[in-house]
Amino acid sequence: MIEVSGISSPDLRRVALVAEIGDHMTVIVDCKPEGLFDAIGTAGPVFSPDGQHVAFTGRVDGKWIVMVDGTVAARYEDINKAAPVFSPNSRRVAFVPGTRGNEFVVVDGKEGKSYDMIAAGGPLFSLDSRRVAYVAQVGDKEMVVVDGLESKPYARVDVESLVFSPDGMHVAFSAEVDQKWLVVVDGKEGELYDGIGKASLTFSHDSSRIAYMAGVGENQFVVADGKQGKSYDGIGDGPFFSPDSARMTYSVQAGDKWFVVTDGKEGKPYDQIGGGSIIFSPNSQRTAYTAVEGGKQFVVVDGKECRSYANIGYGPVFSPNSHRMAYRAGDRGKQILVVDGKEGMPYDSLGIGLFLFSPDSQRVAYTAQLGNQQFVVVDGREEKHYEHLGDGPLFSPDSRRVAFVAGMGKSQLVVVDGKEGKLYDGIWSDQNVKRMAMAFDARNSLHYLAFTENRDKLSPDVTNISADIYLVGEN
Repeated sequence: MIEVSGISSPDLRRVALVAEIGDHMTVIVDCKPEGLFDAIGTAGPVFSPDGQHVAFTGRVDGKWIVMVDGTVAARYEDINKAAPVFSPNSRRVAFVPGTRGNEFVVVDGKEGKSYDMIAAGGPLFSLDSRRVAYVAQVGDKEMVVVDGLESKPYARVDVESLVFSPDGMHVAFSAEVDQKWLVVVDGKEGELYDGIGKASLTFSHDSSRIAYMAGVGENQFVVADGKQGKSYDGIGDGPFFSPDSARMTYSVQAGDKWFVVTDGKEGKPYDQIGGGSIIFSPNSQRTAYTAVEGGKQFVVVDGKECRSYANIGYGPVFSPNSHRMAYRAGDRGKQILVVDGKEGMPYDSLGIGLFLFSPDSQRVAYTAQLGNQQFVVVDGREEKHYEHLGDGPLFSPDSRRVAFVAGMGKSQLVVVDGKEGKLYDGIWSDQNVKRMAMAFDARNSLHYLAFTENRDKLSPDVTNISADIYLVGEN
């Protein structure tokens, strides 16, 4: 299997590659090199969310150029090496030119005010794409700039805490004042605390509520809607709002025990609560998490303990209709998938994170391994065994079909309902992006990106999109 470096568009129809041409560098998009450069920004190219636009930075003759869709959008003496940022609606683009001591944000071609430094992680667009925020530094003070308006200067601003509400109407962040920390929401400062939980600041899905973890001395607590909750020795995961925004949950420590607090009600204490395991069901009515007691691990669903195992891996996960639940468990050197309390076949291992319910919640698919053979299990039935598996499984929108990437020797192919597609040197997969290597277009068709060094292998209906990379459609 050959290795190709680059990035694909979110719709898996385009690829942008950084390549060398003689003594120069270029970015190849849709088979066309977009200029020659002495260097390409370390972040490389980036596609807009709709896949229609691509942007990157490159250096020519000592100047840095911002390229958008093959044309020069701007030219500066220096520029932040981070990739340009597209808005969620793909219509706007922002980047940070300048050198330390003179940096500014450019949005839609308009230069903002110059600051000593623009903090990493910005600029940030709101989900509705109408607003822009970033953290700027002047001297020894930091501030948040929202739509060109500066907040009060603070000793420090936690860049990771800067967040817009889902509807884009509110913006919040945590900041340091006289060695204390507070949360600022729409310019209004909250109470001072010894600390604010890193990355704990969150809005509810309907944008009407806000919560975060804070601490005073050795006590930690959750502040929700401006009200301080009960103090504990520690706060673990959370707070998390339910999809309907009406409920909230988080894990806490009291002495040497941990438990989950949901809607203000404390659950049963355990030795540990699984990190990252607390979830609400899609309909917001149910909760689940993993717990550890006496060396055994188990899932707690709606307050009821499931069977214990030596370890609980990925999960729990609710089905789309919220009626079903699954998780990966391990015992006696084997791993099994437990669905609705029923154990599947034991295997040497199950794919990490690679099990899912179909959109209609009726079917389950996951990857497994026995010895040196890997395979997909669909509705309890093993598919053909392969040397290795790639991305998948993936259900079609109508839940009737399932696809995955399999490997044979140094080649890969896409399998749909047990039927093998053509062999290629590789099937494209963005390792750093949580996205499948293929996408269903309808019940009976899907597409993916494949690469090959032997063009004689290709069918006449494939489309060459970049170098030896091709867009493949399967019916």
